[in-house]
Amino acid sequence: MFRICQPFELPQTCCYDESEWRSLRKGLSIAVPYESIDPGNFATNISGGSRFNYSLLWVILWSNLIAIFLQTMSAKLGIATGKNLAEMCAKVFGRRTNWFFWVIAEIGAMATDLAEFLGGALGINLLFHLPMWLSCLMTGLLTLLICYMEKYGQKIVEAVITVLVAVISVSYVVEIFLSNPDWGQVAFHTVVPELPNTDAVFIAVGMLGATVMPHVIYLHSELVQCRCKDFSEEGKKHHLKMEKIDIALAMNIAFFVNAAMLIISAAVFFSHNMTIDTMEDAHRSLEPMLGSLSSGAFGIALLASGLSSSAVGTIAGQTIMKGFVGLSIPVQLRRIITMLPALIIILIGINPMNALIWSQIALSFILPVPIIQMIFIAGKKEYMGNFTNSGKVHKIGVLIATVVIVLNIVLIFQNFIGI
Repeated sequence: MFRICQPFELPQTCCYDESEWRSLRKGLSIAVPYESIDPGNFATNISGGSRFNYSLLWVILWSNLIAIFLQTMSAKLGIATGKNLAEMCAKVFGRRTNWFFWVIAEIGAMATDLAEFLGGALGINLLFHLPMWLSCLMTGLLTLLICYMEKYGQKIVEAVITVLVAVISVSYVVEIFLSNPDWGQVAFHTVVPELPNTDAVFIAVGMLGATVMPHVIYLHSELVQCRCKDFSEEGKKHHLKMEKIDIALAMNIAFFVNAAMLIISAAVFFSHNMTIDTMEDAHRSLEPMLGSLSSGAFGIALLASGLSSSAVGTIAGQTIMKGFVGLSIPVQLRRIITMLPALIIILIGINPMNALIWSQIALSFILPVPIIQMIFIAGKKEYMGNFTNSGKVHKIGVLIATVVIVLNIVLIFQNFIGI
């Protein structure tokens, strides 16, 4: 039996006793990195912008709104029950069903880990011109170092992750003003849905998977439990109110960064009839058009996104495994295991950008599972009490799950069956 190891276990007494806004700041520092700013977003957004101009901006907006809705429900479930979603599944469903859920969730976690390691490795490769296999190993070591810092306190890890996310945001502020996009087209395509062709469906599904990540639904219901000492009804309501503000702020930052990726790609690559097939192409092509500052910012942002999301992914992996089947493994062993797929892809010569896009599509196919689990549990008064989903919220959740499933089916028919 594996020993239980909770590298990011959070204390049950923290936050609101000092200041609710300090709690908000603390929550935001954890929430922003895992709320949809990872290397998978780089691949799908850059590909979407270079191939379809600004047409898919609306996908980022609606994916962001869906993520806000689902993260709020996840937070509510965690606050109301005192358990994370995986733990509630273990309580509600049978053991065989939970083993099945765990396998599906772990496939999603592997796809996420793959994107994180490939992104971090690509960032190191672009910045320092090291071989990809060596860059991947360095990414793994840096991730372990960030996780090891938790030994000196959770605030240290939060500070490191916050700095990394700030680097991503600043990098894209620099790039978006250098790229001089058509802001009229940006505004139009943000609100007007358009899918230029069947290939756009492929990228749109990848964008959805990259923004509304399955493991984050499990993780958020775990993280919210650390922030409140007051477990009364009013205390929980206040906690949920602060979480809603936290989620809105975090996702607005994530929306800006993701939209900026696509806007820059459209303004720089599509406008010059350039199809970007690799991250190296994107990095090289930015320099002559926008200058070395932008090219360097791209590499730094890619590395920062890989490291921040990889560190936070460690928490999600432990939450999923322990919650569903009661197992947990040392973080070092888990990181080594999850690094292997990225190394294999690099060694056999698969295009990392294509691998990143496919990993996000895999997440989209897995996404309905945690959504349905959460809708089912959050609709039961016996578990949620006064926090039970209203009929309206339940219907919106069912609609979201249906839309995701339909998009996945359309993708299968269009790209795999050829209908």
